[in-house]
Amino acid sequence: MVGTIGVVYVTSGHHDEEVRLTLEATIDIANALIDATDAESAAEAGVDLRRILVDHGFTRAPDASAASVRRVEQRMQELLPLLRTLPDGEVDDAVRWVNGALGSIDVEPSLIAHHGAPLHIHWTRSSSTFDDQVVADVLMAIAQELVDHGTDRFGVCSADHCDHLFYDATRNRSRRFCADQRCASRTHTAQHRARQKHG
Repeated sequence: MVGTIGVVYVTSGHHDEEVRLTLEATIDIANALIDATDAESAAEAGVDLRRILVDHGFTRAPDASAASVRRVEQRMQELLPLLRTLPDGEVDDAVRWVNGALGSIDVEPSLIAHHGAPLHIHWTRSSSTFDDQVVADVLMAIAQELVDHGTDRFGVCSADHCDHLFYDATRNRSRRFCADQRCASRTHTAQHRARQKHG
């Protein structure tokens, strides 16, 4: 068994919600980068990474410099091949790469309440760079998920011609499609037509 992930284990419901929200942000960023694979940058592909970060509640995102947002993109791009292994990967492999990636960040947990949010954990100092903060949040959320559920909740969209990831927060692990509603709709329509044809 691979060595344990170094996390501050917190069991409050709010912490669970923080992990879920951060993982959903991670998946949205990953899928945007998957869509931008053939472009020089996410921006060139029409992906507004700052907007994704703002929409997911990264409070420093609105005022982060363009260079900071580009660094977030570069570092998430480096993590993308690893993120794509989560749905079918072994927990030990995920633990190994998460620990390796955490080794490059100065993690210094502290308890913070700001912008009307309840008390929560910041994994980096307030003076840390924006990209360090985002990557630390992402890695610590994945680490907590691995501790709680392994890799079971990560999946790849079941729709034909879609390789987007998803995070399944349903109680019975029933999710099959990414956040793009067209994937589920097209698949269900095709299945319905196939049943009519052969029924």
